[in-house]
Amino acid sequence: MRIVIGGASGLIGTALGGSLESDGHEVVRLVRRPARGPGEAEWDPLAGSLDPAVLDGADAVVNLSGASLGKLPWTPSYQSTILWSRLSATRTLVDAMHRADQPPAAFLSGSAVGYYGDRPGETLTEESTRGSGFLADVVVAWEESALAAPESVRTVLLRNGIVVDLDGVLKPLAPLTRFGLAGPLGTGRQYWPWIGLADEVRAITHLVTSSLSGPVNLCGPQAARADDLMFELARRMNRPYLLRAPKFALKALLGDAADGLLLSDQRVEPRKLLQDGFTFNTPTVEDALAEALARS
Repeated sequence: MRIVIGGASGLIGTALGGSLESDGHEVVRLVRRPARGPGEAEWDPLAGSLDPAVLDGADAVVNLSGASLGKLPWTPSYQSTILWSRLSATRTLVDAMHRADQPPAAFLSGSAVGYYGDRPGETLTEESTRGSGFLADVVVAWEESALAAPESVRTVLLRNGIVVDLDGVLKPLAPLTRFGLAGPLGTGRQYWPWIGLADEVRAITHLVTSSLSGPVNLCGPQAARADDLMFELARRMNRPYLLRAPKFALKALLGDAADGLLLSDQRVEPRKLLQDGFTFNTPTVEDALAEALARS
């Protein structure tokens, strides 16, 4: 297959591109500088610039572009960057598809479980309604931009959970744990939709050739709370898990990012993936954590 990736230099994009190439597929990475070979194509999403010929005849376009949610704090200026980095990239790709002589067969566009907002006591599937808050607003606008793709293009909305990897959710948590500073965030009982990096890549690859369209939750099949992940990390690093970070302190320090990233309670199920026959290699958060630490 020939697959075009936007956001190819990020955590997921790097792993996905490498995996696809190792399986013998042709990968074209969109870059914001002059291309250095046939495996790259230049684009400027902020200017809406992309040669539609790059997308001609592609089996899939995978859109993973967007400013990092892990960069703190979320100042008003950075909140604008979070939103417009996603909208500009998605709109640029969609516009190029409309101008392409042969639009791609599939468009897999990044999204997030932030769509659901803070929903304690609920089980959330792709059929659940949108929630409230900054991230929910971002995701709704992001998905609407993707759904403007040509009708002939099968469009999938990748509602990602947090990625269990040392360059993902563990990047800030592992150093705190190493220095003995780990403990519950708020109550610690909030559900975190999680997924291992390898299963994230496998799920996206599965969706390239699947018949699924619309929103698809990319998260592990067994629900886990924040405490489950963080306590297991402390146990594996042989460090204490004692220092609670109160909810009010997290909100005072991080503002909207506290609710968006750490305190939201979201018990999300990957119902469509499971019904489509996808199987997880790391079905529990403990499995995903063990795999991530084994790669370190």
